[in-house]
Amino acid sequence: MLLDTHIWLWALLEPRRLSAAVRDLLASPAEALRLSPVSVWEAVVLAERGRIALEPDPRRWLDRALAAAPVMEVPLTFEVAMASRSIALDHKDPADRFIAASALVFGLTLVTADARLLACPDIEVLPNR
Repeated sequence: MLLDTHIWLWALLEPRRLSAAVRDLLASPAEALRLSPVSVWEAVVLAERGRIALEPDPRRWLDRALAAAPVMEVPLTFEVAMASRSIALDHKDPADRFIAASALVFGLTLVTADARLLACPDIEVLPNR
């Protein structure tokens, strides 16, 4: 399972926004949860813009978040970069394109609430509903 940025952040900051199915998935020791480095970048950008608070600072917040809820890092590869340009996604956001391409390249199911990602025919998705 590959966590979309907002799912990862909601799990850590606003778990009430997660569906029961997604909460169960995140709590399951049998599931290997994965995260793109792009999601870490997005979180820092959101913090810089004042949209979320990563206290006491983004680096320490990330260290604590990864200790509390470990995830496996999905590599950002040349293949992912190329797939990000050809994936059937009605979305120009480069972060979402990289995350969707990571799901495609590594054969992962993307956990998301983003309607455009849920509609992508190239990847398997688990909706947060």
